[in-house]
Amino acid sequence: MRTWFPRVTVATIVEQEGRFLMVEEDVHGELKLNQPAGHLEPNETLPQAAVRETREETAWHVKVDYLVEFSQWTSESGNHYLRACFAGTAIELIPEQTLDEGILRAVWLTREEVAARREQLRSPLVLHHIDHYIMGKQTPLDIFSYYD
Repeated sequence: MRTWFPRVTVATIVEQEGRFLMVEEDVHGELKLNQPAGHLEPNETLPQAAVRETREETAWHVKVDYLVEFSQWTSESGNHYLRACFAGTAIELIPEQTLDEGILRAVWLTREEVAARREQLRSPLVLHHIDHYIMGKQTPLDIFSYYD
């Protein structure tokens, strides 16, 4: 019997002057567009994972401000994701940072530019979370508790 488990992921929405920090990535030979995002690693909190993934994929150091939404999604391949999407503030660009394998570049796009590339979105949660951010959906970070 195969053991089922969800994949725990994080994403970060970073907005400056009406543009959102996005990543273009090569996913099995296809160009995809996503927020900086990735998997939770051992011994880190969800906000820590969001900061790390944003740095690794965009070379931006960010501060996580609040949770936009915690979502569940099942991909076409049948993988089940639990995605914590945070809003963050860009603090500093780290020019010497090497981007993760598969990441082609970081780009700043308006909501309309992201929507125009709907066919390239890594998941339907990308635009969904931008829209929830724009609508002002916010949950304080103290909703999370951590136990050793």
